[in-house]
Order: sequence, then structure tokens, then C-alpha cells
Amino acid sequence: MKFEEYLSSFRGKTVAVIGIGVSNRPLIELLLSRGVAVTACDKKNRKDLGTLAGELEGKGCRLRLGPDYLKDLTEDVIFRTPGMRFDLPELTAAVERGSVLTSEMEAFFEVCPCPTIAVTGSDGKTTTTTIIAELLRAAGKTVHLGGNIGHPLLAETGGMREEDLAVLELSSFQLMTMTRSPHIAVITNLSPNHLDVHRDYAEYIAAKENIYTHQSAGDVAIFNRDNEVTHLFFSKAKGEVRGFSRRESVERGTFLAPDSSGAGEAIWATNDQGRRMVLPIAGIKLPGVHNVENYMAAIAAVDGLVPDRVIRGFAGSFGGVEHRIELVRELDGVRYYNDSIASSPNRTIAGLNAFPEKVILIAGGKDKGISYDSLGPVVNEHVKLLILCGATAGVIRASVEQAENYGGLEIADVEDYHQAVSLARSRAKAGDVIILSPASTSFDRFTNFMERGKVFKEIVNGLS
Repeated sequence: MKFEEYLSSFRGKTVAVIGIGVSNRPLIELLLSRGVAVTACDKKNRKDLGTLAGELEGKGCRLRLGPDYLKDLTEDVIFRTPGMRFDLPELTAAVERGSVLTSEMEAFFEVCPCPTIAVTGSDGKTTTTTIIAELLRAAGKTVHLGGNIGHPLLAETGGMREEDLAVLELSSFQLMTMTRSPHIAVITNLSPNHLDVHRDYAEYIAAKENIYTHQSAGDVAIFNRDNEVTHLFFSKAKGEVRGFSRRESVERGTFLAPDSSGAGEAIWATNDQGRRMVLPIAGIKLPGVHNVENYMAAIAAVDGLVPDRVIRGFAGSFGGVEHRIELVRELDGVRYYNDSIASSPNRTIAGLNAFPEKVILIAGGKDKGISYDSLGPVVNEHVKLLILCGATAGVIRASVEQAENYGGLEIADVEDYHQAVSLARSRAKAGDVIILSPASTSFDRFTNFMERGKVFKEIVNGLS
């Protein structure tokens, strides 16, 4: 369906948009500009919304705010916010009454005029998505970056051309109800995550799999050969399957092997034309083996679209995405890193493994209902001082103290990041690394990991 046809389909209908956040605000503005009767629903009260409430009402939007924002939904079409389950009792009741339940991302896939490349996974999806988008741009292509990264794209669809490319990061919540898949789908890896929202790990996996289950024979699916879950998907995809692996060669995709000189390792690619060396590991500016995997996934996705020389030039200069092992500053010989994106134990483990020296770690946040057992041994091996704050402080401490390699690592509990940074600075010596890598979500104290990282950076940059 074309974009204008889609918008015309709302004539004479009522629409409810649940959540007046970043992802849905452009949608609300778009529908209002076309004369659609829109009710914006949010659990925040009018005071919390500030001037936005009056601005939306001035454009003709009705507001339903506060604790009963989901009560008695009767609109013809309901757009849910990405992080909301589709089967809440209020939404189920509305669908039974005849409402159509959808989302901004589902609508975008319905009307997007250009090929789509989408990335999901438990870890690494934001960096991988960014690398793909920037590689395509470096190759001279027009790229629209969105989904769980960048900004919502539905409102911009009218200006997209068939020769453009849309590159998307998709969360499990966005994927749960998707009935379309991208032309190129990437799953970086899978491990237990977001079990505070998903019923169980099986549901989480099923949601992630939705990124490729609606593909056709002409599409491409890219999976991590080394991951115990994603390697099972190779036989299930309908289109071309490419793998990536650090441990073994693959028939199609990317893998790690000695470079042509034998002096180090490199990422190799293989396709119908044979195998070739694409990128020496020494040419990747981003630290950490997990970023080698991110590059392997990204190179598999753009193979045939981006020349190898462009890939090598980009990798040597790309310093990473904000909030992902981001060097904030160096002060008195101590380097401060912001790894706020690390909202799970696996992400923090990857961050710790990126440094050869023992670090001072600041961790803790909101519990997602997942196990922290794997984190303890790695912390004992890679951390010289552990500083904890937030709701998961206790479970992280337990994982460290109950690990077999626990040797009395010093652990300190603090109230907030001001205390955490102050303590870390007082104990650090020249050459040390201090890293915020929470291993937990930010929702106990912050709106999202970006706000959490911003606060940490402001504190660090404020040190004199």
C-alpha cells in the first residue's frame, strides 16, 4: 500500500495512540495534520506532559491521561507504544469490540517504498545497525535509519524513494506482532532478556524470530553460527541464509581466520564468487571481540552493496556509538567510559572483556527477571573495585561473592552516580579505567539508557 493510500484509509475513523513518547509523537502529528480524529493516551498526568498537552490539544488532539488511560478504548484503530504488550486485557477487550491494533513500526513496513534491512538480537544490535547504515552511506546510498534507533520513520515515508534503503533496529516488543519481515534480516545473538515483560524465554525467542519468518525466497537472513539459539534458525529461513562465526568457516557469510600475511586475524567473506579477505582485525578502531562480531554481522548484511575498500576505510575511523564503551574523558591519567547501553549481564561481560587491565566498575539498575550467575566470575576476573547502586545491587553482589573464583573483591554500595563517580575517582590511579556498565535496565531511576549515560557523562565532565 502506498503512503498516501494508507493515510486516506483513516478518513472517517477514530484513532487512539497509546504513549506520547518519542516514537509516537511524529505519528500523532502526522495523523492530526491529515484531519484524523486522534486520542492520545498516556499514563502520565497533565503536569508531567508540561506544555506538550496544550500543544496537542491546540491541534485538535483529545487526551486521555492518568491511571485509566487504557480504560474503555473504543477507537477504530489503536497504535500501541513499542514497549507495551499487545495482549493486555484492555487491548484485548478493544480488539474484541472491533478495534484494529497496530503500531508505528507495523504501519511503516506496510507502506515503506524501499528495501529494508533490520537488525535484532540480545546484544550488539545498535552498534551493528549503525555500522550497516554508515557503511551504506559511505558507499553513496541514501539511508533512512530508524526503529529502536534514530527516530520514527513512518511520518517520513512520503519522501522516501524506491532506490533508498531503510535500516532499522527492532526490539522484541516491536517484533512480537509484526506480519512483515525486512528484505535483509540480522539476528546478532540471543540470550535470556526482558523476562520482566515476556512470559518466558521461549516467547522472547519467538518474538525475535519474527524478523525473518515472513520473508520470501528472494530475501536474506543472517544468523550467528556460534550462538546456541540462533544456529538453529539456519534451516528455518525461507530465503538465502548467511552466517557469521568467530569459530569456524561458513558456506555463505563471514568468518574469522588468519589474514593473508599470517600476522594476525581478519574477517573473511564467502559467497558464490568464492572467499576473500575483507577486514583485518587490526584495522578495527572499536575495542572488544564483541565488536568484531558486530562487524562480521554487518559485513554479511552489506556484502554486494558496499565495496571492501569502503569497509576498511570506515572501520579504521569509526569510534563507536554513544553510550557503548564510549570514552568520556581522560583525567589525571584515568580513562572514564560510558557503557550505559549494557542493560544485561552479557553486555557488561562484553564490555569488561574489551579491556586488558582490571577496571573499576559501576553497575546496577532495574531487574529484568534474568539470571546474573554468569556475571560474577567475569567481574572477579576483570574488576579491581565494584561500585553498586540501584535495585540489582544485591543480586550482582551475590553473583560475585558466590562465584567459585571469588577472592575477596572489594564491593561498595552507593546511593547515586555522584557518589559512585566520586568514590571511583578517589580510588583510581593513573592508567586505570573507570567504566559505567550497569548490567541492568535504567528504568529504576531514568527514562532510558541514553538519559542514564548522559547523566553519568555530565558528572564525569564536571570533575575538576
